[in-house]
Amino acid sequence: MNRIPFSVSMCVYGKNNPEHFRTAVESILHQTVKPDEIVLVVDGPVPDELNLVISAYEQQPVFNVIRLAENQGHGNARRMGLSKCSYELVALMDADDISVDNRFELQLAAFQDHPDVSVIGGNITEFSNDPTNIVGMRSVPQSDTEIKRYMKTRCPMNQITVMFRKQDVEAVGGYIDWYCEEDYYLWLRLMQAGYMFLNIDSALCHVRVGEEMYKRRGGWKYFKSEAKLQKYMIDNQIIPWTTYVNNVLKRLVVQVLLPNTIRGWVFKTFARENVK
Repeated sequence: MNRIPFSVSMCVYGKNNPEHFRTAVESILHQTVKPDEIVLVVDGPVPDELNLVISAYEQQPVFNVIRLAENQGHGNARRMGLSKCSYELVALMDADDISVDNRFELQLAAFQDHPDVSVIGGNITEFSNDPTNIVGMRSVPQSDTEIKRYMKTRCPMNQITVMFRKQDVEAVGGYIDWYCEEDYYLWLRLMQAGYMFLNIDSALCHVRVGEEMYKRRGGWKYFKSEAKLQKYMIDNQIIPWTTYVNNVLKRLVVQVLLPNTIRGWVFKTFARENVK
């Protein structure tokens, strides 16, 4: 396989755990195929302990660190990171998860096999406290047809696993800030423009889960953001009214009416595979 240069785009902000961040970075530095650059956006002020970790990596030539004076939010920070990436292929990485050691190797091979595809992702495993304590898996549809069908009810890509063509993403406006939904909004616009997707049938990242994650996936603010995205889909004739009503009602129950503990049980029981 001819070596394809690629960038990794990461964002980190003040509430990220320094050790979790270090583990995430190490997981991309020790890949079977290493990135040609890592663009790290520091989204606003960070505590001294986290800044020490960032500063240590900043000394490595592979890193391009961009520091924002104020927190801009995920969508805007990702937009900034993408604009600074030098290569056409860009992989996303979160600041507290772990990429499997052959993730980039698998994705680069998939791009060579599927030159018409713009976005390639994969499955995730979810763990609690320790990476060996896997509590579930989120599998996503694989083919372009299946992904676009699934997109009408739920987000079809695990954002932290994706690698995409920078030119295609920027052609539809790139990342646009949308509370907790900037990725789903991007996939919808790519679909509308006729770009193609693929998911590898393999876990590419290990993701931390817990009460904080379920809190982020609930509440009126989160629900309103999701409902607004559903409205976007109906306004753009992506879904009919019946699907819109069904999607919004399900989200109202899970995101607003259920307490965090029950919401967590619903996610693990109905939206994830039990891998134990």
